[in-house]
Amino acid sequence: MDAEQARRKISQAYHDHLPYLVDLAFRMLGDIGAAEDIAQDAFSRLIRADLGEIEDERGWLIVVTSRLCLDQIKSARSRREHVHDSSEIEFVTPPGQPALADPADRVTFDDEVGLALLVMLQRLSPAERVVFILHDIFQMPFGAVAETVGKTTPACRQLARRARQKIGAGDDGARFDIALTEHRAVTEKFIAACSTGDLAGLLAILAPDAWGDVDLGPDAARPPAVAGSEQVARNLLHYWGQGATLVSHPIAGQPAVLGFIGRELAGVLVFTMRGEKIQAVHVIGDPRKLSFLSAQLSDHA
Repeated sequence: MDAEQARRKISQAYHDHLPYLVDLAFRMLGDIGAAEDIAQDAFSRLIRADLGEIEDERGWLIVVTSRLCLDQIKSARSRREHVHDSSEIEFVTPPGQPALADPADRVTFDDEVGLALLVMLQRLSPAERVVFILHDIFQMPFGAVAETVGKTTPACRQLARRARQKIGAGDDGARFDIALTEHRAVTEKFIAACSTGDLAGLLAILAPDAWGDVDLGPDAARPPAVAGSEQVARNLLHYWGQGATLVSHPIAGQPAVLGFIGRELAGVLVFTMRGEKIQAVHVIGDPRKLSFLSAQLSDHA
């Protein structure tokens, strides 16, 4: 393979797979900056690799990204002086932000924009976390997971079993469906279409009569809802297209994505599904809620 062919191949892989790798890394690390850095590191290693010996760039990148995440989780855990457990998680209001009115508000918000999965993942060992995310959430076969973590397939099955037991043992586990695999393909297509400015790709997963609205908080005028798949798609590309980073984060049983701009959380997009199509996109842009969620992401990363 000559230099020009290699350049084109890497460029295509970057275009096709970067959003997926950032999403994968974020689910493991809970930190958008670290996730983006890990994905970029994986591509830098692809540039240095012998592309002629790589049959599946996506599979190769998934393995490298997962191993980099595993190393980072192990390193962070070894540095951590005190590991929070679920009983020690505090709902911290960032400095300068108004406190949530009362504990009932906090419970309501946690139901709306839950961090249950990220909190639960703290209960897992690094290997359990990676195996659980790759197999149970991203639906990778155990054979591929075993290659990624450098263990046998039976060992990975056991790690996944232990992870499910630990997560299921949590007091709050019954409130959340952490698998949510039935809508994952739609969410992945949504992220890919937004990241590449693909209007046709967005229209393919939006219902024809789709609509969207945004919640900017009680102190802001509520913009009118947008109706019709084409107008919704164009608005999404305007606000959440190239320049934004989207990662999947199911919320209270619904598929959703977190939207970051400049590594700052700028919105949460919650989908209402009708079959395999997105019927509605509800954007949470309330600064108070976003600040609260950002603090929790930082606390559990």
